Amino acid sequence: MAKQFISMGALLAGAVIFASCGGGGASLSSLPSSSSNGASSQSAVTSVVPGLTDLDSQVASGYVRYACPSVGRIHCLAVLVTQAGMSAFGYQTVVRPDDVAAGLRPDHSCHYDNEHHISAPGCATPSPAPTPTSTSPGEPKGAYGPASLQAAYNIDPSGGAGRVVAVIESGDAPTLEADLGVYRSEYGLPPCTTANGCFRKVNETGGSALPKVDADWAQETSLDVDMVSALCPNCGILVVEAAAGGESQDLDTAVNTAASMGAVAISNSYGGTEYSKELSVDGPAYDNHPGVFVTASAGDAGYGTEEPAVFPNVIAVGGTDLSPSASTARGWTETVWSDSGSGCSAYIPKPTWQTDTGCRNRTANDVAFDADPNTGVALYDSTKADGVSGWLVAGGTSVGAPAIAAIYALVGNGLSNASSLYANTADLFDITSGSDGRCSPAYLCTGEVGYDGPTGNGTPNGTGAF
Repeated sequence: MAKQFISMGALLAGAVIFASCGGGGASLSSLPSSSSNGASSQSAVTSVVPGLTDLDSQVASGYVRYACPSVGRIHCLAVLVTQAGMSAFGYQTVVRPDDVAAGLRPDHSCHYDNEHHISAPGCATPSPAPTPTSTSPGEPKGAYGPASLQAAYNIDPSGGAGRVVAVIESGDAPTLEADLGVYRSEYGLPPCTTANGCFRKVNETGGSALPKVDADWAQETSLDVDMVSALCPNCGILVVEAAAGGESQDLDTAVNTAASMGAVAISNSYGGTEYSKELSVDGPAYDNHPGVFVTASAGDAGYGTEEPAVFPNVIAVGGTDLSPSASTARGWTETVWSDSGSGCSAYIPKPTWQTDTGCRNRTANDVAFDADPNTGVALYDSTKADGVSGWLVAGGTSVGAPAIAAIYALVGNGLSNASSLYANTADLFDITSGSDGRCSPAYLCTGEVGYDGPTGNGTPNGTGAF
């Protein structure tokens, strides 16, 4: 059976914060390695939050959702995924408008403890949520738009003409081109359409017969094309839609198709649990494209690694919390996002450009970008999913995968691995505080001077490191 990948991202849409399984905007974590099947996963969940409905009979579909009772003023949804011997579950949190008015801040720690089990205590304790300060007009709900992101990361967006960034998706996003038009018009970006040759959408083999609609993943797809637009507005955009369902064999095919169709950078906003044969089974699709810059999200469940981000030639993109600051010369502060993935790969050898000593294998990550949904980015998607559509505020490491791919495409230096990010650290902002979990040695999960796991060598300070 093919392995199932899950898209990465957390979305804040007015009074709704969610992460759903099997589609876009997903925030999914792997259970500890001792939990290797559906039964043990369910046991881990029910031992913390009693009263979950037993839906094991529905696991045959590839994933099953457990609706759990209200905890205080929070309603949560645990998601169990079983594919090819892997188990994982994510969470969905819906906050009612009166909770937002009361200052309730949904927090990852309310829903998971460090063992990735759902946890209830303290969830209903009000605390103020930080709100990004807009630096360009019209940014919805205070979310970062192109001008804010370009300012925060010192990006000159004038390059990229003639270069194509590909984004790899699962299932069709039926309103994508029109929605992209709304986003680009809102921010004064040039049109990117099929008619003018800037936009193209194909299936996983490059054909015109698109897969069935996946409304959940469509939000992820909108996020990806909006981030490419924000950082490289002159770049062409190629959307390669694999068959709905997130099967690894379909996504692998889509990556190969993107490379064959001339993309200079390929973004992958999804991930799955590592397994022993990952490099030989999935690795060739991501590692064997000379001159193509391939990025992947590190994950949104805190400390831990995922493929394809850990593959040797893939640029693993971690996450930060980005906030404006009048007290710094940069005008912004960044810390490690507490939910960013990072760590030491169980199976992938260390590439020659990595020299950290606390992990003998491949260390994740290489670079980072804003990911906290509380300091999130704007996206527009009119395909309704879970009752949500329109202007949304997004976070997760899926923000960074397309953003980093787009920043690279501004210069297009023919890179096909992360070595330049290690050779040009002066052109990155070093992130020295924050943590995404508990680990040893500490740098694998904690921001430190120089290289660290959650943010790699840092976040972009212009395009010099690319």
